[in-house]
Amino acid sequence: MNENHQRLIQIGNAILNSSRNELYLSLRFLDLALSGLNYQMNLSSLYVGTDGEKVLFNPRYLVERYQSDPVLVNRLYLHMLLHCIFRHPFHTGERDQALWGLACDIAVESIIDTLPVKATHLVVSDLRNEMYDELKKDLKVLSAEGVYRKLSQRKFTDKEFGKLQLAFWVDDHVFWEQKKEDKQNQDNDNQNDNPSDQNDQSEQSQEKQKQLEEKWQQIGEKTETNLETFSKDMGENAGDLLQVLKIENREKYDYRRFLEKFVTLKEDLRVDDDSYDYIFYTYGLSLYGNLPLIESLEYKEVKKIEELVIAIDTSESCEGETVRRFLEETYAILKSSESFFHKMNIHILQCDAKIQQDTIITSQEELENYMENFRLMGSGGTDFRPVFEYVNQLIGEKTFQNLKGLIYFTDGYGTFPRRRPSYDTAFVFFHEEYLDLNVPSWAIKVVLGPEDLSIYDKEK
Repeated sequence: MNENHQRLIQIGNAILNSSRNELYLSLRFLDLALSGLNYQMNLSSLYVGTDGEKVLFNPRYLVERYQSDPVLVNRLYLHMLLHCIFRHPFHTGERDQALWGLACDIAVESIIDTLPVKATHLVVSDLRNEMYDELKKDLKVLSAEGVYRKLSQRKFTDKEFGKLQLAFWVDDHVFWEQKKEDKQNQDNDNQNDNPSDQNDQSEQSQEKQKQLEEKWQQIGEKTETNLETFSKDMGENAGDLLQVLKIENREKYDYRRFLEKFVTLKEDLRVDDDSYDYIFYTYGLSLYGNLPLIESLEYKEVKKIEELVIAIDTSESCEGETVRRFLEETYAILKSSESFFHKMNIHILQCDAKIQQDTIITSQEELENYMENFRLMGSGGTDFRPVFEYVNQLIGEKTFQNLKGLIYFTDGYGTFPRRRPSYDTAFVFFHEEYLDLNVPSWAIKVVLGPEDLSIYDKEK
């Protein structure tokens, strides 16, 4: 390595260290995150970016930004850091990469633009403010996923899209795309050639990415805790960071796994292929013609939904299309032959401040018919208590023999019962972004994400 090359590395490292120190003095709740990135000079890009492990910088660009205004480098550093905390480089998926990159930049810059600290303060352009105002009409918190969804609903001309990209562009996302391309190339190589060394390389790369993402998830969770507890006073300088962290740090669950909280363990009349030895069975048939030496049991103990109550809040704040999507997702799981007994007892209640309708489902055919003719009833206020009183009444009338649980789909704004019922209860909220919705200590709180009704479970 020649002397000039080494000098460029030293200059770049010095600028980044200076920026990191200034950010630490202003935003001490980010102390753990600020130590999460190493530095590396990289001349494959004309700019600066991160792959989640390192800040990869072109020294000329870094020096020019620093000489122009050190605040620009502070914002650049914080911009990349927030990308990592929110794990944007790892969540590219099958999205439109250009649109996802823009959404991530808008989400991150909206936080930095609200920080009341000198180290990152710049005048916000009119175009940025207009975009923030437009997005906040529908989104209370500008998370990358929410912004991406809203942007994807609009039809931009190439000129309009380029103008937006320029308004929010800060760092080079090429290192995100390289990670995705490397993984795809490795997968293709493994499918075509399948040599052991390529398999090992692919597994090592995937494991490294997994560890890197887990590292930033832990940093994000600790930063959230830090803002809520030990550094609460410092958190006043965090702007919208805490709310976005709450969204990003929610744990995803498969909806099927969620419904398993409400299953009933019971014997089901079906052949239990695991309870006998095939050798004795076939030997008996060969020896005696039609007389096996051992028969399979005609029942087995399986977990299936037998009795369940689904309460649907039909108040004005719950939109019909949202309710339908929730029911369709539930129906898609329940209609599986592995999800319920041959006989079921499911009550679907529509309710606002009172019970509007009780539909009893005893078979898959009735469930299909209900979905085909579903119509939302009621649009008043919300009171959760009548549903629990009604269900308790049904239990007293022996309508239910072994009710496992109640799933209450709602917007969350209503009066909860004071006493814990004898069955498990989950309040399912559908929100575009996180809201601090409190439920009783005995209930399960489930937040349904807007993207294909993903489930985020926060159990009390």
